[in-house]
Amino acid sequence: MAIFLLIALSTTHLASSLRPGAVLATCRASGYLPGKSGNCEKSNDPDCCEDGKSYPQYHCSPPVTSATSAVLTLNSFEKGKDGGGPSECDNAYHSDSEMVVALSTGWFAGMARCGHRVRITANGKSVYAKVVDECDSVNGCDDEHNYEPPCDNNIVDASPAVWDALGLDKSVGMVHITWSDGD
Repeated sequence: MAIFLLIALSTTHLASSLRPGAVLATCRASGYLPGKSGNCEKSNDPDCCEDGKSYPQYHCSPPVTSATSAVLTLNSFEKGKDGGGPSECDNAYHSDSEMVVALSTGWFAGMARCGHRVRITANGKSVYAKVVDECDSVNGCDDEHNYEPPCDNNIVDASPAVWDALGLDKSVGMVHITWSDGD
């Protein structure tokens, strides 16, 4: 029985460690948002909210270092695409050819990183992109958020141009990366 329990706990820990939001135990979910489905625009194959499902909310993100572990996700910042409304930093939409990102709520730091560049490293390459939006880790499952769940606490949501510059396959949609504040 003890061996079974040990194996079950190890399997559960392994599965949770692979979740995008499971980067640091010091930043735990602050609550749960009840899911509500709606008209979810699916241009970049987003996760769309489901009625009755609960989604974790985060007010924090892991500490930023010179090589902060994160998950790069694909997002369009163009009007009418899966990014939802205009970018929070400048209340504007951005072309998919622009090197722009949205950061999880804790990293977005109440707009403190707006307009700043971040350095993203993946696939043996590094690029710089401008922070233009928040990947909301608290709110979601509504029209403003394209009926997508709140972001995990470790997301760098990047335009197709960032993915292209890093030589990444956009059909994958989610890649482990490191990032840091730019200059």
